[in-house]
Amino acid sequence: METKPIFKKSRKLYDELLQSLEQIDRENAEGIIEGYEKSLMEIDQSIRQLKVLVSTVTFSSIAEEVYFFKEIKPLFAAQFIYNSKILSLEAAKPNAGQYVLKEYYESELKQLKNFVEDYGEFYEYYRRKATYLDEKYFVRNQFDFKMNIDANLYNYDERFTTSHDHLLAKIIANDRLESYLLSSIYKIEGYFFEKFSDKSPLTWTFSKSGLVELLYALHTMHCFNGGNVELSEITRFIEKSFNVELGNVYKTLHEIKNRKTGRTKFLQALEEGLEKRFEEGEE
Repeated sequence: METKPIFKKSRKLYDELLQSLEQIDRENAEGIIEGYEKSLMEIDQSIRQLKVLVSTVTFSSIAEEVYFFKEIKPLFAAQFIYNSKILSLEAAKPNAGQYVLKEYYESELKQLKNFVEDYGEFYEYYRRKATYLDEKYFVRNQFDFKMNIDANLYNYDERFTTSHDHLLAKIIANDRLESYLLSSIYKIEGYFFEKFSDKSPLTWTFSKSGLVELLYALHTMHCFNGGNVELSEITRFIEKSFNVELGNVYKTLHEIKNRKTGRTKFLQALEEGLEKRFEEGEE
């Protein structure tokens, strides 16, 4: 059996899956849990069909086998991982107020960060679009016990599994999950102001460049969401929190970086002011 038709059929199967998932999403806009349950059943059927297509295939070259297990199968598996995780999140989320829910989502973000740390070597390999280990990672029955592989690997069908295709699928799914969690957190943060007040009671009255300098320092030190948040998102929240418009933050940062002296003058002023207040308090 030729393998090239397999690629064409696989791509067609994935396109049909995406269309089905979009249809389920439209039909279940109000029923999140029910929608994800239907999505998982649809994805499961597609993966079963994909398995039938490839399980008995002998690829004509290593390059073709790598292509399938690196570029095609992880797309299907990532859909299943992502949808099952969202279903689990939504079904188990606490009904104890917005602050508790925000902490719930933030704890999930920390788990994503732990995953990156646990599989840092492969994560970097994937992000750099490297290929020099593809024959070990994405060819069946090529297991190297010195590599950091999924602990459940031996529960998988060896005809349909390589040492790292499932790990790659998790990375793809986690990228989507991170966006989902950040979006959920941002909606909750916006809820606080919309629910309790039309306007924040706090107004920033110092220089805007000083605030940008402070925000950039906090962002650099991963002080928000464990570092899993963009500077632009932090800026939007701070602007609303402190009734201030910071304009083009990146332009301001460029000006701060190009200062001939005192690039961190606001932070230095904060330190000096705090030290002085501590000294005054001791007298």
